[in-house]
Amino acid sequence: MILRVVAVVISACLAPALHASETMRMAVTTSFHNSGLADVLLPRIAEDIDLEVQLLVVGTGQALKLGEAGDVDAILVHSRAAEEAFVAAGHGPRRTEIMYNDFVFVGPGEDTAGASGAASATEVLQAIAGTEALFVSRGDDSGTHKTELSLWEDAGIAPEAAWYRAVGAGMGAALNTAVGMGAYILSDRASWLNFGNKAEHEIVFSGDPVLFNQYAFLPVSAERHPHVKAGAVEKLEAWLISPTAAELINGYAIDGEQLFTFNAEPAG
Repeated sequence: MILRVVAVVISACLAPALHASETMRMAVTTSFHNSGLADVLLPRIAEDIDLEVQLLVVGTGQALKLGEAGDVDAILVHSRAAEEAFVAAGHGPRRTEIMYNDFVFVGPGEDTAGASGAASATEVLQAIAGTEALFVSRGDDSGTHKTELSLWEDAGIAPEAAWYRAVGAGMGAALNTAVGMGAYILSDRASWLNFGNKAEHEIVFSGDPVLFNQYAFLPVSAERHPHVKAGAVEKLEAWLISPTAAELINGYAIDGEQLFTFNAEPAG
């Protein structure tokens, strides 16, 4: 319950001031919010379809729980297996892919673990564990955390030693912790590029196909939760797969680097 309240306060404080005749609630990941893309999309959504989208900023796991409980009208998250399970269980009617970016390993500039010389994400984690370099995990059941855990499993490593620090926090807070500790961390690229406290940290590894990071939109079941604003959700979904959304998403860049790539299928 505390997490839900905090999420609403964050959204209310940081989202642009909107004035639309219709409102709906959408749970989104901290990585999406930290990217800054919401500040581009929300005002245009209000202008184009007269809809105010109120964001609850949480990790993917919590977003899915909010959807299961009918506490939001839709969710935008990035953990395919969990999303497909959500739909299969009847909590939502469908899953619509909207855009993607990738995960990157961020670490101290001196790269004490030698992660930059790795040939794969698996080798990065093996290098970190082998040197017992500090590693910060979000530890919050988010999409990023789920991906990180699957990567450790692929590497055949159970990260339970003192060098592994799970902080139970969103992407921005976890990045702050990693920078403060001189530790490595797995981040989505957009959050890292938009992060303002990089200090001597930098991307030390990227490019492995396993680091692909897909975001998807899931309506919450109006059959299970009749109060869900299904009409508003359909309007938003139609806008998110539109050429307008494609232009805004593909055009969002920081220092000339594109943060997301639109890949929604057009309606019909």
